[in-house]
Amino acid sequence: MSWLSAKGSNRLLERWIPSSLTFAIVLTAVVALLAVVLTDAGPVEVLKGWGDGLSGLLAFMTQMCLILLLGHMLANTRPMRRLLVRLARVPAKATTAYVFVFAVAAATSLINWGLGLVVGALLARETAVQARDRGIKVHFPLLVAAGYSGFVVWHMGYSGSGPLTAATPGSFLADALGGRTIPVSETTFAPWNMLAALGVIAVCALLLWWAAPKGNDPLVELPAGVASETVADRKPEVVTPADRLDASRGLTLLVGLALVAYLAIHFGQGGSVTLDIVNWTFLALILLLVHSPFEIIRLTQEAARHVGEILLQFPLYAGILGIMASTGLIAIFSNAFVAIAGPHSFGVLALLSAGLVNFFVPSGGGQFAVQGPIMLEAAAKLGVDPAIAIMAVAYGDQWTNMLQPFWALPVLAIAGLKMRDILGYTALTCLGSGVVMAVALWMASW
Repeated sequence: MSWLSAKGSNRLLERWIPSSLTFAIVLTAVVALLAVVLTDAGPVEVLKGWGDGLSGLLAFMTQMCLILLLGHMLANTRPMRRLLVRLARVPAKATTAYVFVFAVAAATSLINWGLGLVVGALLARETAVQARDRGIKVHFPLLVAAGYSGFVVWHMGYSGSGPLTAATPGSFLADALGGRTIPVSETTFAPWNMLAALGVIAVCALLLWWAAPKGNDPLVELPAGVASETVADRKPEVVTPADRLDASRGLTLLVGLALVAYLAIHFGQGGSVTLDIVNWTFLALILLLVHSPFEIIRLTQEAARHVGEILLQFPLYAGILGIMASTGLIAIFSNAFVAIAGPHSFGVLALLSAGLVNFFVPSGGGQFAVQGPIMLEAAAKLGVDPAIAIMAVAYGDQWTNMLQPFWALPVLAIAGLKMRDILGYTALTCLGSGVVMAVALWMASW
């Protein structure tokens, strides 16, 4: 469907959007300059605020990297890969394949964003293989776009960094929340957010079905040489007693069961969902599914290469937050937002601003570090429920991921495609999901 190719947008993205690390560095310089110009702070005070802030997100940085690491590991365990192969055989027609891949990717993204990214890419590839073997012609770029589009709901789900940070005692949002926490029952599990997630999934599924090639529309099929990808069962060389320990299932099973018992006690005693609890849930699943310490070490090594670039960016975002907090720049931005927003327009305007900021700060956690305190302070001045401010930033972050190429990179690497191949289709899901989210935030304000 050439009318969906969006070649002009793609050329703009590929030519002018640098790496996310470069964005973080440039944003640091811009915020430092704004602090000097708009506040009473001088260069020395700005530099001190930046340096003191660099270590301000160390705990949060570890939590976010673990979410991605564990999600990737879980998706690549042997039981999960076998499940993906079975799921790939479900669609009987090309049009249902696109919708099915999207629905599965969206469901897994609601559980864990790292898991959703990997599952979406692996399922798109495997579905294309199974369809080809059964003589079903599918448009591979649309299938990959469907797998990536499932990521558009991640911040509405169980691993959403914004809502979980607000629910975690002592987080960097604590000051903006007046020292209290906002339980996930008021954000992630609020009825209006769950209805919004279902609405986004329904609308995007309909758009992908509508965008499917029809009649004589050209198809780009999976290359003939691409086969079903299986996880190699690498048998460790067992020679010494230490090797036998590394190759045994008992140790990982023991720790996995201990974690399950801990989680049962935690929730049984009224404990809440936090970033740490999300991570320990997925670590428990991994430990129960792997066959040995050897296997979990291999999965960790394979997943770790996706974490490095993100890990390096968080100190820079923490430094930006340090500048804004120490110089009073947060209050200036907050007052400017309050001047144009009202109690009912706040959520929609916050969504639009967060969607724009996401182009420059593509990490959901990093964006919350920069924008979360500003929006919470503005919400307090307008008398808006802080849950709406939290979810508006969360929605904005996930919304324009459909256009921002940062998170698509691991998906495209697995599929062997470029951003230009899927951008036309993800632009559709960006448009459809944005409308649903804006309506949900406006209705929640009443």
